[in-house]
Amino acid sequence: MSGHGAPRSSATDLDATRLRVAVVAASWHTTIMDGLLDGARRALAEARTGEVLELRVPGSFELPVAASRLAGDVDAVVALGVVIRGGTPHFDYVCQAATNGLTEVSVRTGTPVGFGLLTCDTEEQGLDRAGLEGSHEDKGYEAAHAALSTALTLRDLER
Repeated sequence: MSGHGAPRSSATDLDATRLRVAVVAASWHTTIMDGLLDGARRALAEARTGEVLELRVPGSFELPVAASRLAGDVDAVVALGVVIRGGTPHFDYVCQAATNGLTEVSVRTGTPVGFGLLTCDTEEQGLDRAGLEGSHEDKGYEAAHAALSTALTLRDLER
C-alpha cells in the first residue's frame, strides 16, 4: 500500500486560523473528486483554517494555471485531481504536465502546493484513495494537511 510509512499526525495538531488557503479541484471522475474534496475540507476545518477559497477547473491539466494564478494571494494551495490510465499516451502527458506544473508553481512562488493528484491505473485505485467509506487512504485530507503544515513551517521561518 502506498500509504506505508506516512507520518502519524492530523490537522487537529495544526493552528491555521491565520492562513488563507485555495483548493483547486478538477471536475473529472465525480465520485472520486467528491471524496478528495470532502477530505480536504475536513483537514482545513480541523486545522481551523481562517479563509478557504474553492475553485473548480475542467481537468487535471488545468490545475497548474489555476494554482499559479491563486498562489500569490494565498498562503497555500491544495490541488486535487484524478487521471485514470486509458489506452493512449494521454495519461502520461497529462500526469507529467500537471505534476511538473504544480511543482513549478510551488518553487517559483514559494507558496506550498498540496499535491492531491491521483494518477491511477484503474478507477478502483482512485476510489481506494479518495477517502470514501471503505477507502484505505484519504489523499484529499493528506494533500490539505501537507499544504497547511508547509505553510506554517515557512511562516515560522519568516519570524
